[in-house]
Amino acid sequence: MKNNNNSQNGKQKELTPDKENGAGEFLTTNQGLKINDNQNSLKAGERGPTLLEDFILREKITHFDHERIPERIVHARGSGAHGVFELYESQEKYTKANFLNDTSAKTPVFVRFSTVAGSRGSTDLARDVRGFSVKFYTQEGNYDFVGNNMPVFFIQDAIKFPDLIHAVKPEPHNEIPQAASAHDTFWDFISLMPESTHMIMWLMSDRAIPRSYRMMEGFGVHTFRLINAEGKGSFVKFHWKPLLGVHSVAWDEAKKISGNDPDFHRRDLWDAIESGAFPEWELGLQIIPEEDEHKFDFDILDPTKLIPEEIVPVQLVGKMTLNRNPDNFFAETEQIAFHPGHLVPGLDFSNDPLLQGRLFSYTDTQLSRLGSPNFHEIPINRPVNGVHNNQRDGHMRQTISTSRTSYEPNSIGGNFPVQAKEAEGGFTSYQERIDAKKIRDRSDSFFDHFSQAKLFYNSQSEVEKNHLVDALKFELGKVEIVDIRKRMVGILTQVDMELAKKVATGLGLDVPAAPEKPINHGVPADADPAKYESKTGSSSLKVSAALSMSNTPKNSIKSRVIAVLATDGVNGAQLNATKKALLAGGAQAKIVATHGGFIKDDTGAEIKVDFTFLTTASVLFDAVYIPGGAPSITAIKAEADAVHFVTEAFKHCKAIAAEAEGAELLKAALIPMDKSKTPLGVLADQQPADFVNAIANHRFWEREKKPDVPA
Repeated sequence: MKNNNNSQNGKQKELTPDKENGAGEFLTTNQGLKINDNQNSLKAGERGPTLLEDFILREKITHFDHERIPERIVHARGSGAHGVFELYESQEKYTKANFLNDTSAKTPVFVRFSTVAGSRGSTDLARDVRGFSVKFYTQEGNYDFVGNNMPVFFIQDAIKFPDLIHAVKPEPHNEIPQAASAHDTFWDFISLMPESTHMIMWLMSDRAIPRSYRMMEGFGVHTFRLINAEGKGSFVKFHWKPLLGVHSVAWDEAKKISGNDPDFHRRDLWDAIESGAFPEWELGLQIIPEEDEHKFDFDILDPTKLIPEEIVPVQLVGKMTLNRNPDNFFAETEQIAFHPGHLVPGLDFSNDPLLQGRLFSYTDTQLSRLGSPNFHEIPINRPVNGVHNNQRDGHMRQTISTSRTSYEPNSIGGNFPVQAKEAEGGFTSYQERIDAKKIRDRSDSFFDHFSQAKLFYNSQSEVEKNHLVDALKFELGKVEIVDIRKRMVGILTQVDMELAKKVATGLGLDVPAAPEKPINHGVPADADPAKYESKTGSSSLKVSAALSMSNTPKNSIKSRVIAVLATDGVNGAQLNATKKALLAGGAQAKIVATHGGFIKDDTGAEIKVDFTFLTTASVLFDAVYIPGGAPSITAIKAEADAVHFVTEAFKHCKAIAAEAEGAELLKAALIPMDKSKTPLGVLADQQPADFVNAIANHRFWEREKKPDVPA
């Protein structure tokens, strides 16, 4: 049977009913309605809230939410832990939320970290955004912080979210590549959407390959509201600052970790908690008085923008500590259900159009993934203060309701459960005046797509800039369609001409002579293209120190994992002295030897072996220590894998310490040991305290790409 469809040129086109090809056709809804604007959700005014009546948005996101079962469509690969949140100082000036007022409370939390694009079986070390979500089990109900490790996002309106994720997922014809953005469809979409430029700077930076979940920041992304007991509102941006600092791995290292231990981040979090090295973050608030909403040179409702900390300082108000691993991964980490709409009194939304769409999407996707409207009854999702309402039955119902009444008002049950007044803790939405036309449009204040991308790039250290350039060359080098590469280089000229030239040269493309104005292809059919043209605003702030990881704290070796290369005949006194210093600093020292079981030091004492050179790799450690002992070094030098272990650690800019004969292994690894030119971070015969200080520095990126790097 054939089916006749009308194409846009009026000609009849024959298609079988089970096949579809959009070539030459108009964009339509699932009911065949031609879509005029696929770029903006329906709002009450340009900067107003998204309207529930937007059937196009709801149809598109509903279909997207139900495309995959049973794992999450995004953030499928994750890991989590239990902990507590403790407040430093009451925030009652800004909010009536009890958990932000009561300094004596220890609010239970569950945190889930994740990658965005990959499946549940993908690697932890993919170049990707990381999810950072916190469920607070407060006495007023559950509050969910649903954020990322980057403060901005790719798109400005939720109606584009399915398009973004469809583009970044493996290509549909061959399901390749997994958990990677280095392919044509992603960069095709990005190169046509200039609003993504700022986020691309973050994604191509070292923030996308963190050393650990414990060493990355968390951001709420959107602007939210705080409301105090008097009903006064303030805008707020949420931050999580890790006490261990913000650290990354090298890209070459990330690729090798993926092969050696794809569970690297998951294992790291688990092991740290099991060993008592509890991860800690401080909660920070950027608070903006309502009267200051329009005083910035960007729109605070635009999710592709951040508020620089130099303009609005981050106030650190409390600390979160993760202190208990899950008892069952599936029951807790996999079944936990987050939703940005899970609020408590004193918190509310802004009209950010991406946030407004998320408020619909999350419930819908939980219904699909967990299969029931009763997903809140799964133990990990239950609020600690109890649930009392007239909702009954449904698939997988757990609660046994004994009351005759399942409606309100009622007299049979004494009209219970009863509504709560605001003074009794009842939630009331913030009263915001809205008087606007229904419209599919975007505020003019959303069209500066490059100023903050410039700010981010200019704020990076030289090493970070080099890494960002290499990431762009790698990603775009995987793109097969040359026109996509050219479009992206054109967009990069709007960020920084030198950046664009370096990327273009690496891709073998002509270097643009001047910045190229990109064309925004995300324009509604009947809109004036000039309105959607990308604008580059001016900012008095040229550099923000908070945006560079080089400024992160580097004063602790707590939970760092140090490889100790040793075998029979090792100098026991040297090994024990350095190991003692490492353990005192909170680090872990792991013996890597030529064989398993036990080795004997030069006094005959037995030492347990943790790994052999066959069962581990340098990329799984933060630093390397080589104690002396001639028999030990002679045996290790004969192991090609051992020599490579040291060479690779040097290449990845890690701290390396050697004592006495241990220096011979450094020479075998082709590390220059001329005392007048000893590379940064390489120590020979220094005190254990010097090695501890070197590890705390995290990496010695300055020695990257130097002539003396042996690999």
